[in-house]
Amino acid sequence: MSDTTFDYVIIGAGTAGALMANRLSADKNVRVLLIEAGRKDDYHWIHIPVGYLYCIGNPRTDWLYTTEPDAGLNGRSLRYPRGKTLGGSSSINGMIYMRGQSRDYDRWAALTGDDTWRWEQVLPAFKQHEDHYLGADALHGAGGEWRVERQRVRWDILDAFAEAAQQAGIPHTTDFNRGSNEGVGYFQVNQKNGWRWNTAKAFLRPTCYSRPNFELWTGAQVSRLLLDTRPDGRKHCSGVQVWDGHEMVVAHATREVILCAGSIGSPQILQLSGIGPAELLRRHGIEVALDAPGVGANLQDHLQIRAVYKIKDAPTLNMMASSSYGKAKIGLEYLLKRSGPMSMAPSQLGVFTRSSPEHEWPNLQYHVQPLSLDAFGEPLHSFPAFTASVCNLNPTSRGTVQIKSHRFSDAPAIAPCYLNTEEDRKVAADSLRVTRRITAQPALAKYRPEEWRPGLEFQTDEELARLAGDIATTIFHPVGTTRMGADGDPMAVLDSRLRVRGIAGLRVVDAGAMPIITSGNTNSPTLMIAEKAAGWIREAADSAQS
Repeated sequence: MSDTTFDYVIIGAGTAGALMANRLSADKNVRVLLIEAGRKDDYHWIHIPVGYLYCIGNPRTDWLYTTEPDAGLNGRSLRYPRGKTLGGSSSINGMIYMRGQSRDYDRWAALTGDDTWRWEQVLPAFKQHEDHYLGADALHGAGGEWRVERQRVRWDILDAFAEAAQQAGIPHTTDFNRGSNEGVGYFQVNQKNGWRWNTAKAFLRPTCYSRPNFELWTGAQVSRLLLDTRPDGRKHCSGVQVWDGHEMVVAHATREVILCAGSIGSPQILQLSGIGPAELLRRHGIEVALDAPGVGANLQDHLQIRAVYKIKDAPTLNMMASSSYGKAKIGLEYLLKRSGPMSMAPSQLGVFTRSSPEHEWPNLQYHVQPLSLDAFGEPLHSFPAFTASVCNLNPTSRGTVQIKSHRFSDAPAIAPCYLNTEEDRKVAADSLRVTRRITAQPALAKYRPEEWRPGLEFQTDEELARLAGDIATTIFHPVGTTRMGADGDPMAVLDSRLRVRGIAGLRVVDAGAMPIITSGNTNSPTLMIAEKAAGWIREAADSAQS
């Protein structure tokens, strides 16, 4: 940390930050600093796919956030995992490669007034870094850094669920990533030869580490942004203040500071720096640099309702992992073949469908698993079962992320406000009915599925919505807390090129920029956002030099 002046300072070496560092440091004429609060990704459980069970809830790899008590969850708080290591949440997530639906990006374009966010315009950015196992075609890329593979495991009970979904009128699909993800099929995953493929492996290790113009600080937490006022009166971000574990260090940026700390970390850092709702900042004794009411607002997440079904006469992970012999067999298969349960993503089978006929697009996503437990990190149940987790892809509930004090070491208050609209409660009730319709189909009959949770005694909309509040949990997709928007939108923190309104030299490039949550898992859309932002930043630098 002897030379602390750089062209670009990137905060957060997670999904977006790793790609940003790769793209910007490719120009050997600029110096790039990447700052990560967590440690290096040298913990072995990061790289074994089933290791998410040992990374979530582990201070080695997780920020260990919890939500505020939530009225929509009948007063419950939830554990709220976020990656704290190189690769960020791509080091602890479910590894599912999912872009969402084309209409998601068309809505972003309408909300921002910028057609560069339309599906046709974001597709090249997805393809630019993609390395799809089937090779390139009109909708997929090959040769990029972000590996996409088929799963290396199958289960009879999941095959039967897929057949039952088709009997219930849901079409089969082999690819959820072609603009419409409607259908049932196995998820494709971000793995390589049976190992997790995180963004540190993809974008940092092969290239950035050998570049003399790239520097990485780990175990370094940003406490605040450094702001000044230019002669023309504009506020400007000139660098960051960083706690390196021993002392405060200042890093200066001659071009831009790029905030990639995620939907929780980025609004926290902005608020600590005096950028946020003025009343909140004054309450905690922070001088207001910019009254920005949208910072920390608009929090959206996918809430999953985990329906558990006991079954007969089919192997599930509950039983396979219940004995020393079973565990040894699982470990040996992975050791020899890099396949089997240790290569599993948390969810293997996906379904996208509608909660009711009036929905034009699929508004439900299922993650179906050959196992059951009370929550990830908890022990498997002692009986054979599968889980059909269903989430509302397009929640209308909105929450907040707000600092609790002026101290950077204090976690913010995370209030998702799940199920706080009548529409979300209705979709929750209807989604459980869709689950029951699928499990009642002939394809599953031989396994005699018995609804263990929530239980068939709950039938009315009111009962099912209340039960959803009792058993639902996050699917780890927080977005929207620093959203982009059109000129004149007072709640838009960013313009459509992800620049912070009212502060020169500062962008936010992470899932917080999404104005509306995507219809599916959010990791790969975040990479796409970073790809586009990196292109804009390099274009701006080239224009300034010409």
